[in-house]
Amino acid sequence: MTDTRQKDQDVLWRPDAASMSKTRIWAFAKEQGFDPDDYVGLQRWSVSEKGPFWSALWDFTGVLGDKGETAFVADDAAWMTGARFFPEARLNLAENLLMRGEDADIAICAMDEAGQYQEVTRGELWAAVARVAQGLRSAGVEPGDRVAGVQGNDVHALVATLATLTVGAVWTSCSPDFGAAAIIDRIGQVAPKVLFATSEYRYGGKDHNIADRIAEVRASVPSIEMVVCSGGTLEGAVSQDDFGTVAELSFARMPFDHPAYVLYTSGTTGVPKAIVHRAGGVILQHMKEHILHGDVRPGDRVIWYTNTAWMMYHWTISALATGAAVVLYDGAPILKTARGLDCSPLWDLSEKAAVTHLGVSPKYLATLAAEGFLPGERHELSALRALLVCGAPCLPHQFDWVYASVKQDMMFASISGGTEILGSFLIGSPVHPVRRGQLTVPALGHAIAVFDERGAPVIGQRGELVCTEPFPSMPLTFWGEGGDQRYRDTYFGDRDEIWTHGDVAELTFTGGGYVHGRSDNTLKPGGVRIGISEIYAVCEQYPELEDFLVFGANHDGDEEVVLAVKPSERAELSADMIKRLRSQIRTQASPRHVPARIHPVQGVPYTINGKRVEGAARTVINGGKVKNLGSIANPECLAEYATLKREEAL
Repeated sequence: MTDTRQKDQDVLWRPDAASMSKTRIWAFAKEQGFDPDDYVGLQRWSVSEKGPFWSALWDFTGVLGDKGETAFVADDAAWMTGARFFPEARLNLAENLLMRGEDADIAICAMDEAGQYQEVTRGELWAAVARVAQGLRSAGVEPGDRVAGVQGNDVHALVATLATLTVGAVWTSCSPDFGAAAIIDRIGQVAPKVLFATSEYRYGGKDHNIADRIAEVRASVPSIEMVVCSGGTLEGAVSQDDFGTVAELSFARMPFDHPAYVLYTSGTTGVPKAIVHRAGGVILQHMKEHILHGDVRPGDRVIWYTNTAWMMYHWTISALATGAAVVLYDGAPILKTARGLDCSPLWDLSEKAAVTHLGVSPKYLATLAAEGFLPGERHELSALRALLVCGAPCLPHQFDWVYASVKQDMMFASISGGTEILGSFLIGSPVHPVRRGQLTVPALGHAIAVFDERGAPVIGQRGELVCTEPFPSMPLTFWGEGGDQRYRDTYFGDRDEIWTHGDVAELTFTGGGYVHGRSDNTLKPGGVRIGISEIYAVCEQYPELEDFLVFGANHDGDEEVVLAVKPSERAELSADMIKRLRSQIRTQASPRHVPARIHPVQGVPYTINGKRVEGAARTVINGGKVKNLGSIANPECLAEYATLKREEAL
């Protein structure tokens, strides 16, 4: 009885029987002969019978293309890296995203930071993509050529992306707030023939002109034959509004493994890895996640707050393939005003566009909570059916805040995957309860496990997150010389033909799990392995702290825990407050988690994709040099970490 009560206390939301029976995953399970309540059986089938599962998914979600007779070919000598899915198939990713619905259906809802809002119909989007695709063909772009973008999250960028995919070329993109070196380090690897770029963007209430930056990129990447300007003016560029002529949509259907996207890792240990994703893997992974796990339906409105460089951009725009509209926001999600922080932009857009699925980061939710912002009281959110988070571990108390402050009757899903798979290993579900702090279920089609130090699978213990069976959205390769070997070394170097993801995770007896952080951020004070998410969970509770970073420092042949804290404006880090902080970390985590050193700092380093960079701080405090400063959004703050002295710690 005690165990049952405990389990019920952890459940924050449970779908009712009527709503579950209307979900697409319910229908899919029944169609495959499964009891829809038996997710465990369905998931096991999806990873043991790979050909039948992915073939059934293709049919159920209505993938457009020629599937061929064969769904899966195993390679006994290279079980993961040698596996092939749909070797006879021919398809086009853009065709799948565009050829849904009717001309008058809304395809895009877009808003900028100033609140300017527009809607684009399917017919208007088709026409714009057809015109730009004709322009690319006229410019000599052929299947397999690379096309790059340095654009904001707006309609122009989406049209450029879809037009590139339409002609069978390979799309790669950076956000306009990236520095020239960061852009060159990325797109320079893949030698694009055409560059779509803006000369200006607005963020945080400030206008930024980057014409000189784009000129530097053009001069440094000799493969670029043409620049197409999507905003402002660029010398020697063609305006995207005048690029191409009226044309019919004509899709180049290519093999399943044909490259569609090149994305880049955000690490700071070297030049970003250029990860090549195959078109077939992208569409199957995203249709599965949107339709089955997200229950996205025709007419829905889907947004993830992202920029054009992050994988969640590519994930979001795939919602077009479900018949839904994608919602784009270009600008800062929280604005500074004379009266303080304005947390309303994303919620204004969600209300105006009747958003059904909203994706954000745990840090964004933490800021809303610290500001006392209550979206559910301020905005009409009756259309909202799912709130999703990723990018960092979502802490248990944030689950409580969501259901108290946003909406009680909706799915809340903390999901975890990565750029490497362009999707999720642990994900939400419209037919499962939401349990406090937990990621809901292992995704269909992914044979994930957590291995301990013996290499044995464990439940209820922390270990390395792995995947033991192949899946279609594994990278095709890393771009460049030796790409296949670098790819294998990265994900299969630790365990032959077993994908090692680089996350510390834990699976639970309820079928869900936790992700505690990156493996390379795990600390070992006194030789005992600990995660840092528990320390962050305590820090989140202190309004005196605007931000914080946990990492390790070498001391006397051991590693000690260092906590860097950025005080909130007008807050004081009193001795009493620091004492309480340490005490709570000891109580809520363990004595091993208590920082040996606490340092006030003026800033916390983040990657240009918005993730804390614990490794960079650890490198500089231990006297090393960060190899790829171009991956860090605010590298100037690292100079302070190099000066932190143990004897001056709080």
